[in-house]
Amino acid sequence: MSTKTEERAERIMKLLLRKGDISVEELVATVGTSAPSIRRDLTRLEKRGLIRRTHGGATLVEPLLYEPFRYDISFQSREGQFAEEKRRIGLAAAELIEENETIGLNAGTTTTQIGRALRHRRNISVVTNAINIGMELCNQPGIKTSLTGGLLAWAWAFSLSGQATLDFLNTVYMDKVFLGVTGVDLERGATTREQEEALVFRAMARQAKQVIVVAESSKFGKVSPAFVSPLEDIDVLITDTGLPESVAEQYAAKDIQVIRV
Repeated sequence: MSTKTEERAERIMKLLLRKGDISVEELVATVGTSAPSIRRDLTRLEKRGLIRRTHGGATLVEPLLYEPFRYDISFQSREGQFAEEKRRIGLAAAELIEENETIGLNAGTTTTQIGRALRHRRNISVVTNAINIGMELCNQPGIKTSLTGGLLAWAWAFSLSGQATLDFLNTVYMDKVFLGVTGVDLERGATTREQEEALVFRAMARQAKQVIVVAESSKFGKVSPAFVSPLEDIDVLITDTGLPESVAEQYAAKDIQVIRV
């Protein structure tokens, strides 16, 4: 595949990740090439399992692995809450990941968006305790994915935890780790709901050169029961523009890079 073709594919995927679906006409206008070239690009992306061709355009593939969860009320609630904000945060996080890096993704709906935004990328290694993120990436030859192993501690969970998970994490080092949390507070730092998960999140953070917390603005000022990380151990916070600039400045004053998208 030529460099120009790869660049077009990258632009097409970024547009689809932002919008969900798009027409050939929109792609021609945005990418700046002919309709036949765009259609060939879409055919190649469909063969890679990244998109589905539609009449006059394309849409992102809806992963079938979530089908058993469609009638679970708690899953539907988690999936639907702040979906657009999580999508934007996931895209912004993926932009920070460079070729040949090893990154960590903990289990969570926002980190799932990061994994999804990486599916078309190449030469990236992913370490995760999330079964669903592993499934999202399993058919992409450009991504080397390692699942931690461990215990599914509760029903309808994607998150692996326990001693086997911790043992695995002690054997790997990562350039960046992305942590999805349920609370971010100026005094209490980053927190989550389950103690078993918090132990895994802390282990991932210890093994990474850079710790990046991803959380939509609704989670700021909240404290969940299980402690994950003090603010001084967090390098970057990625959130949405719902977080007031004045609050973002308070975190920036603690030597944290704050990205609002």
